[in-house]
Amino acid sequence: MPLRIELAPNERLILGSVSIRNGARRSDFVIETQTKVLRERDIITEREADTPCKRLYLALEAAYLSDDPVQSEAQFMARANEIMAAAPSATPLIAAIFDCILSGDYYKALKRGKKLVAYEKELLERLTQPAAATDAA
Repeated sequence: MPLRIELAPNERLILGSVSIRNGARRSDFVIETQTKVLRERDIITEREADTPCKRLYLALEAAYLSDDPVQSEAQFMARANEIMAAAPSATPLIAAIFDCILSGDYYKALKRGKKLVAYEKELLERLTQPAAATDAA
């Protein structure tokens, strides 16, 4: 089934092993064959991977885009174990990602990885809020 993609001005897209950046105007195209696709909103760069869950997501990106994801899967497992040791409440989210990896659905694993990153952000905000309230008092 073809995939229609519309790109915003200057939006980046990874198509297979190629990185594409759109020009100054909105454009759309159709991908008629099966390939790996990542839109800019789904990409975390190494520079942006500044938290444990973002680094785990980066390993998922590498696994999704790779022809041989074994090394990236090992990185995922190492990071997942570190995260679960530090934040056991993240275990169900990580288990769901791992289930996707086991079934070979790396794109779905990425989608669940985004939920893990959002959960981590929520946890970090909760940790900093009491400190901010205490400082104000």
